[in-house]
Amino acid sequence: MKIRIFATLAVITLLVIGVFVYNDKPPAPDVSLTTLQGERLDTATLRGKVVLVNFWATTCTTCVGEMPDLIRTHQKFAARGLETVAVAMDYDPPAQVRAFAEKNQLPFIVALDADGSAARGFDGVRMTPTTFLIDRRGRIERKYLGAPDFNALHELLETLVAEPG
Repeated sequence: MKIRIFATLAVITLLVIGVFVYNDKPPAPDVSLTTLQGERLDTATLRGKVVLVNFWATTCTTCVGEMPDLIRTHQKFAARGLETVAVAMDYDPPAQVRAFAEKNQLPFIVALDADGSAARGFDGVRMTPTTFLIDRRGRIERKYLGAPDFNALHELLETLVAEPG
């Protein structure tokens, strides 16, 4: 009888620990953006997908330098549930963002953070590039300050896109 009680308590303890470990990732904020096409994008509508949110600026050398890697990442994982959103900072002129996106044929969503509310919602982003990787459940899996190690990012994406929603 004592063994059965001990075993039951052990299982319950492990379940409780598992819940805390499983839920230690913060939820991604729900923010509204305007795409270059003038459409409203609410990040809450992206739940169920793995989402890469990249805060960038056309005047940021590192941001511009990482765009080819972001394009390749998007192209590699989009069919498996990755949504990529490049969010231009509020100080970036919309015409300049549009020209950059067209010139570089960015294949993912490009949005404007006209009033800075998205950057504030995402942990007060000030530095570019800052990238957030969000899992299908809407939790922030990883935050990258500066350009990510794209090989490591791809390994993590392989795991995340394979997880059920």
